[in-house]
Amino acid sequence: MPLLRMEGISKHYGGVRALENVSFEARRGSIHALLGENGAGKSTLIKVLSGVVQPDAGTISIDGEPVQFANPQEANDAGISCIFQELSLLPDLTVADNIGITRPPKKFGMIDFAAQRRIAEAALARVGGESIDPLATVSELSLSRRQMVEIAKAMARDPKILILDEATSALTAADVEKVFAMLHTLRSEGMSIIYISHRMNEIAELADTCTVYRNGQKVETFEAGTKSDNAIVEMMIGREYDSVFPPKIAKTLDAAPVLRVKDFSWQDQLNGINLQIRPGEIVGLGGLDGQGQKQLQLGLFGTLIGATGSVEINGKPVNLTSPKRAKSDEIGMALIPEDRKGEGLMLPMTVRENLSFAAVEKVSRFGLVDQAAEESAIAEMVSLLKIKSDGIDGPVAALSGGNQQKVVIGKWLMTRPRIILLNDPTRGIDVGTKQEIYQLLQKLAGEGAAILFYSTDYDELIGCCDRVLVMYDGAVVRTLSGDQLTETNLVSAALNLPAGNVEADIAVQAREIAK
Repeated sequence: MPLLRMEGISKHYGGVRALENVSFEARRGSIHALLGENGAGKSTLIKVLSGVVQPDAGTISIDGEPVQFANPQEANDAGISCIFQELSLLPDLTVADNIGITRPPKKFGMIDFAAQRRIAEAALARVGGESIDPLATVSELSLSRRQMVEIAKAMARDPKILILDEATSALTAADVEKVFAMLHTLRSEGMSIIYISHRMNEIAELADTCTVYRNGQKVETFEAGTKSDNAIVEMMIGREYDSVFPPKIAKTLDAAPVLRVKDFSWQDQLNGINLQIRPGEIVGLGGLDGQGQKQLQLGLFGTLIGATGSVEINGKPVNLTSPKRAKSDEIGMALIPEDRKGEGLMLPMTVRENLSFAAVEKVSRFGLVDQAAEESAIAEMVSLLKIKSDGIDGPVAALSGGNQQKVVIGKWLMTRPRIILLNDPTRGIDVGTKQEIYQLLQKLAGEGAAILFYSTDYDELIGCCDRVLVMYDGAVVRTLSGDQLTETNLVSAALNLPAGNVEADIAVQAREIAK
């Protein structure tokens, strides 16, 4: 008997079908992968299972006993813990407070903070986050560290069914390895694990069973390893899967740079960065996460106080003192942040308001929004990016993750930028949407945009970029292009190994970093 059985699950939001008569089963001691594009119904299914939303129809049983969850607490009490891609942490509380927030240990009717800290330390150690201070405020942590706290929070509940929804998308490579080790251990202990990811290499490494969903319906369940990646992707998108990366646009190498940066430094996190980008060029930022890539983009966008060095736009020196200055007509810069919900969107507001927010000056006359101009610009973005929504006047929070990311990109494209900074823009989105973004990048490059593209995915850097600047400890340590732009060279440079070292040397240092 399966530990979990869901039958006939349906859920509609107005006229939008999220799930239609879906079934699902999960066994003890097994990792079951849920696959599908954003909007295929995966997240809605686990929200039903975790008590976040109520199904319109269908039944759920655990150990053969029917259950109904009116809220997430009831699902937690039944042994179900869910780790969503979008964090549920309270930033102004400590790590220990967040981990113990639903069931804080008590002594004489008061919270026992010493016991709460011990529980947090044990949970962090279980997921490989021993280095995280349980008394640190969550707002002080990087996105990767926050994600580890989110996983530890779920593990502190000692679940029998653990659900991970793109839970590794914000993690560093070293943290991913720690989480994988934990999942292998939990599987051997008999836990049932439901795993959602758009990274096919993770599915290949972890999953025992896979189920594919498309347009709110189940397509097929099969044993992991019995189908090729291309076959799985074609099941997900419902059409033949072409090459992931479109052809790169030919560049004019003698063109003057649109952006030139000299000796750019900030505190101890950026150390004398030099770079230039020509019109139509896609320049990648590589290296291990946390080596200054994000700070460089934030500095160029005018958000870092005290940054030094010089920046030239079309040969003219400029002072980047604020985002407003960076996106001005004189400079024409746009930044696509890594955290779309925390930094890129205003979730309670509509798709329309989010799209037009950054470009409000361009669709206004005499201080008033020109509604006709706004409608035209928004319609152009919705068409260009193929944004799927139930109208532009609905809340952007109701969109799938991939469509939310398209809104973030569209918001900045409406400013008509000539310099585009992208910070891991495909994190946590499906392969079909990724392919659309790759095509968009080449289109923008073909129209003359200068693009600085940071990604934690080496395949993206190789497939999209003309050259890649690899960063280590806040400095550019190597530039790779042409035949030198390979995964081996990217990994070697990311570890700051001398050029020419063999894969064995890379593996040794990678293991040391993971420790």
